Amino acid sequence: MVAGMQSRDTPPTRAGGRPRSTEADTAILEATRQALVDLGWTKLTLGDVATRAGVAKTTLYRRWAGKSELVVDAVAELFDELELPDRGSLAADIEGVVLQFAALLGRPETRTALMAVVAESTTDGPLRERIRTSIVERQKRLVLEGRERAQARGELPVESDPETAGRTADLIFDVTAGAVVHRALVSAEPVDVEWAHRFTTLLLGGLAATTTAP
Repeated sequence: MVAGMQSRDTPPTRAGGRPRSTEADTAILEATRQALVDLGWTKLTLGDVATRAGVAKTTLYRRWAGKSELVVDAVAELFDELELPDRGSLAADIEGVVLQFAALLGRPETRTALMAVVAESTTDGPLRERIRTSIVERQKRLVLEGRERAQARGELPVESDPETAGRTADLIFDVTAGAVVHRALVSAEPVDVEWAHRFTTLLLGGLAATTTAP
């Protein structure tokens, strides 16, 4: 996982207080996702989430400042499920994670929560920043992992300039995530094996041009 992220097995500790309950956090985030599916963004309240999770409302306020932060964390937990198994080649790795990402977006709780926070963030700068740090930056680990694996196989050259390498990783993530989200949620078209293969072929062609450019 990304360096600096806290282990899921270690409950976070509040300054001067008892460790937070991992069980309570899990119940709250699950209740948040279910409430979004049942009620939508507008009708969702922290009180309803607390009731569904079986905790006091004050428990939520000790953890999250408001609804936006809570929903982003509920979505981020889902995206943390994404993995990049070694499928033997860079192309196969990309196709695998694209299909896994699309399957995640197909789940009602993911689709509803993500669309809600993205829509709300258009007029909320701090929420956009939380989405960036809690979801986008954390999931770039997949790009870094896949690139390192491809470099070890000899499929990609090792980039000597860290700044250039970072920009390339950002671009790969933006292109991949943007294409899958648009296909699955905006166009509402299937992200199947055929589409994943065609997309991967296109991405690798562009990546080859990027890494060989002077």
